Amino acid sequence: MRIGHGFDAHRLVEGRRLVLGGVEIAFEKGALGHSDADVLAHALADALLGAAALGDLGGHFPESDARWKDADSMDLLAFCAAQVRRAGHRISNVDATIVVQTPRLAAHVPAMRANVAHRLGLSLQAVSVKAKTSEGMGYTGDGSGIAAYAVACLEPA
Repeated sequence: MRIGHGFDAHRLVEGRRLVLGGVEIAFEKGALGHSDADVLAHALADALLGAAALGDLGGHFPESDARWKDADSMDLLAFCAAQVRRAGHRISNVDATIVVQTPRLAAHVPAMRANVAHRLGLSLQAVSVKAKTSEGMGYTGDGSGIAAYAVACLEPA
């Protein structure tokens, strides 16, 4: 078994959409980034790539490349999953935690899980997504940012 860890963080700013796990969430701020800045998809992609020792998301989709401007991060996640499979691995399961004070995300977690499961070709039971606050501390607590952590487990195909 191979295990990979992923992390992503973005500033929250007015005038941007907030997209998490491919779900657009109504909120006055969105994540600032080159793509759609979906921190959940980015953390999961890095966890998958890390478990397979295939680099990181920025190496595959650099911000300097205009092709990835406003890209759908769920497409990038699906690409990374395909790369992992081409390298001879099977995705066993993924687990992720989104950290943000507001908005509250619990009502959106089932849709995020379903989207991730679909894009990774996994059963819903193999995908865990959790949402936590940081009790008002740091950039995730003061409303200036959002973060996600993820773990992916791979097995030989």
